[in-house]
Amino acid sequence: MTLGILSDTHGLLRPEVFTHLAGVDLILHAGDVGPPHILTELEAVAPVLAVYGNTDGFDLRSRIPEVIETEVEGVAFVLLHGHQLGRTPGPLELRDAYPHADVIIFGHTHVPLYVEASGCTVINPGSCGPQRFNLPVGLVRGTLTNGRFQGAWQTII
Repeated sequence: MTLGILSDTHGLLRPEVFTHLAGVDLILHAGDVGPPHILTELEAVAPVLAVYGNTDGFDLRSRIPEVIETEVEGVAFVLLHGHQLGRTPGPLELRDAYPHADVIIFGHTHVPLYVEASGCTVINPGSCGPQRFNLPVGLVRGTLTNGRFQGAWQTII
């Protein structure tokens, strides 16, 4: 199974996003989506699991959760935006908060991160919406094989 992992679209879906998501089986969006039509456009590519972020309005907050804990092909995922603590959580802090997780995905900072933390993969795909703070724009593409996740961050622009 192939996954597309993104965050912080803030209402902008660049054409390059669709190129990088081509062929994925599931999309995980870590919040700050923007208008609900962003999820509809992503659902045209593959099913979407999404959480809301701190800038998302009631229209999204009434439709999607703040945190998702799910298992996909034997891999335990936690998906959240990361604003819940009032500051940016570190990988070990997230691992401690969700000790059962194999993969923790968060957004909020727009800073790409892909690290192993005590047996857990912690991912921040960065932003694939408007470029901010001179940070790169990108997402993570990954695969689930035999109960294991492997992924890589990809630059969009």
